[in-house]
Amino acid sequence: MVRHTSYRPGTPSWADVTSPDPDAGRAFYGALFGWTGEPATEPEARGYTVMMLGDAAVAGLAPTFGEMPALWSTYVTVADVDATLEAAAAAGGQVLMGAMGVLDVGRMAVIADPGGAALSLWQPGSHIGAEVRMEPSALCWVELNTRDPEAAVSFYGELFGWKAQQVGGPVAEGGPGFDYIMLQLGEVPVGGIITMDENWPAEVPPHWMVYFAVTDCDAAAAQVAQLGGAVCVPPTDIPPGRFAVVNDPGGAVFTIIALNPELFG
Repeated sequence: MVRHTSYRPGTPSWADVTSPDPDAGRAFYGALFGWTGEPATEPEARGYTVMMLGDAAVAGLAPTFGEMPALWSTYVTVADVDATLEAAAAAGGQVLMGAMGVLDVGRMAVIADPGGAALSLWQPGSHIGAEVRMEPSALCWVELNTRDPEAAVSFYGELFGWKAQQVGGPVAEGGPGFDYIMLQLGEVPVGGIITMDENWPAEVPPHWMVYFAVTDCDAAAAQVAQLGGAVCVPPTDIPPGRFAVVNDPGGAVFTIIALNPELFG
């Protein structure tokens, strides 16, 4: 297991989920991924749990408050959260939550891109983000679903220096039959973009999707259902592996994927 001790600014580095029933959420993810964790006792932490895979931090879980929905959030490491907020506003984004300190672990903020997808920013203190990646039961990919991919490419290029590479396209043109954009920081892939076309329900807003690696997608999807969650998109083969879109018992949606060993072996 490769341990991360830092992330280059502009790298998606953490994900957390809000849950209307944190005890049930911890039980669900514990059974599905083998995660463990206890809520923080400091009043300022508001019951936040850093979920662990063995002795490595892998994700967070927080209780919902008021009208807050159950959802997974993606965090991108930045060198200066205040400066990034100014840059986001100048590039056409919105500030949904201003910069705030989180004990001694770091500073965070939440923005929305021009299409409306929310994204969290993380300036690390004692917490660098996920200490393991690309391992079974750990974060392995993030993906933007948006109705305006051109605006997203421009916005994130200005904000993080991400470069876009078109890797999808029509089958008739030799493509895989879907429209996909790879985002890179330098030469390192950091995420993707899917265009939300007319096949997406109008009520589904643009959003960032988190992917967690599993060893067996079919078995993991079946376990999600057994644990009280639901399978939204059944196990399906794509070049990177076999994936399924699922939600936890609280309604938070995420993706599981058994990565193709020929590409990620």
